[in-house]
Amino acid sequence: MVSYFVRYRGNAADPVAFLAHYRAHHAAILQDLPQIRSLVLHRPASAHDPLPVQAGGTALLAQMIFADSAALDQALQSEARRRARIDFARFGAFHGEITHEALAGEVIF
Repeated sequence: MVSYFVRYRGNAADPVAFLAHYRAHHAAILQDLPQIRSLVLHRPASAHDPLPVQAGGTALLAQMIFADSAALDQALQSEARRRARIDFARFGAFHGEITHEALAGEVIF
């Protein structure tokens, strides 16, 4: 399994509208990526760690799951990917860092 992560670290000018657009419009485009198995959106959750840790500052982490690197490569070259990049301009203002990263996953348990 290979996941393609897009991390939005920072703040959207309108967080509710940002997430609503992602769910309603952007996800529909991503669903057209060839061979995509699933899209998982990760958002901040309340947790009370008793140990000192550094907060990540992630507003949204989108995880797109593919069978392997070849499937991901096909998706990255697709028309749906081009449409997704165009749609990004419709998200509204986001202040922070946006990163893209492919990682191979291994389920341990």
